[in-house]
Amino acid sequence: MSFNKKTTMAGSVFLLILLLVNCSSYQTSLLKNGDLLFVTAKQTGLSGAINNVTQKQKAASFDHIGMLEKDGKELFVLHAAPQGGSQKQRFKEFIRDQEEDGQKIVVYRLKPQYRKAIPPAIQKANQMLGKPYNFNYILDENSYYCSDFIERAFRPDHIFRLEPMTFMDPKTGKTNVFWEEFYKKKNLKVPEGEPGCNPNGLAGSDKLEKIRVISKNLSLPILIDLNDSFKIKYSFLAPIIWAF
Repeated sequence: MSFNKKTTMAGSVFLLILLLVNCSSYQTSLLKNGDLLFVTAKQTGLSGAINNVTQKQKAASFDHIGMLEKDGKELFVLHAAPQGGSQKQRFKEFIRDQEEDGQKIVVYRLKPQYRKAIPPAIQKANQMLGKPYNFNYILDENSYYCSDFIERAFRPDHIFRLEPMTFMDPKTGKTNVFWEEFYKKKNLKVPEGEPGCNPNGLAGSDKLEKIRVISKNLSLPILIDLNDSFKIKYSFLAPIIWAF
């Protein structure tokens, strides 16, 4: 292969990568301060148990939620998670964590008439950072679970509301076996009817609108054989966002 042909092919690869980087930056810019990032639920374990007793939408179900904060060119997610408790995590790291678990993220946004609640909610969320995760899912002032963290952030503007929790399996009409064992091990009574919230309940709010889906990262390996002894390999990772 001639030198000119090698140069042309290498240049084409560079332009493709540059195009993808610019596209990724543009897509990320579509996200807005205060967007709510709902993580799709798994079908088993704690995630499946949460979804089993809280799912409200047939098309999607969620087991986690965070709020986007744009700080200049930096993107962060404010959320409460089992690992790390109430935290401010870089957006790319948040995306990667969900991808590793095979989960997608659906972006919701407050409708225009409610968006004035976003700045104080972000301020409140930052004030709640550092608290441990609430593994009992019973409201208290010293620890938070994911939807609890978001509900509290918006509470002064009454964006969301606490509702009586249920741990009943809709198929049997009895307490879900997972939750029965879960609270038995903690020597606690199943908090049926106690006030609380969950990601599916928050996603069902009429104050929100669904915006788009953030999928798994797109891995684009580019392998160019310029000759038997000269190979160039590029790997570009970028979150792809599209209208939902």
